[in-house]
Amino acid sequence: IFAADYTNRVLEGGAGLAFKITNTLITVVPAIVLTWLLIKLVMATYRRYLLSNILLCIAFIVIWGLVTWMLQKEFSSDKTEVPASWFGVLNSFFIVVLAPMFSKVWEDHWRPSTPIKFGVGLVLLGLGFGVLAYGSAGIPSGAKTASVSMMYLVIAYWLHTMAELCVSPVGLSLISKLSPPRLLGMMFGIWFGMTAIANLLAGFSGSFIDQITKSYSLSVFFLMFTAIPAVAGVIILLLNKWIKGLMHGVE
Repeated sequence: IFAADYTNRVLEGGAGLAFKITNTLITVVPAIVLTWLLIKLVMATYRRYLLSNILLCIAFIVIWGLVTWMLQKEFSSDKTEVPASWFGVLNSFFIVVLAPMFSKVWEDHWRPSTPIKFGVGLVLLGLGFGVLAYGSAGIPSGAKTASVSMMYLVIAYWLHTMAELCVSPVGLSLISKLSPPRLLGMMFGIWFGMTAIANLLAGFSGSFIDQITKSYSLSVFFLMFTAIPAVAGVIILLLNKWIKGLMHGVE
């Protein structure tokens, strides 16, 4: 909603060129990697799975055709309008870029406990919404459209992805270590079940955006989601020693 209705997605001049180059790299580099993996796969299995490999190659030829058409269309236009759906790519992009860095930092430089990682993740989540709250501060109450810089949304995705890297893989690893062996499958099911419920609640709370924006402002709406995870994160940080004691040395 914020990307579609409140973000300035029309870029011109240097900003438009920078987006075109960035989008090209995000699109082409993964496609090159996947194509190289496909070539290696075909070389290893073409004798046994000839038809499957032919169909797979045709699919990749179509993909490259679409990529070429999209990029040609973008670079031939003087003005670029960023699709609202494009911002969904940022989460995957930041995960690929940041995951090795996080792993290296935690392995060689800073080894925080699991509660610390959870707490930092929740604080980062709050900061991401805080960026959106700040960016939307100038939008008047009840406004249906606005033209906020898209950089606020990019920074929010960056912070939220770092938050995800502090919580999601760490939580899955902790379940495998702390769960009794006979309950391991059920505990993983509960983890993903809670994720599903969280997404349901996110959609439900997001449905109040129009009411809150009309009565207060869009900035107030985002401030609610700034305060809740940030406060929860600080509480977890303060309870670090107690939670570590409950883990009986498991890290």
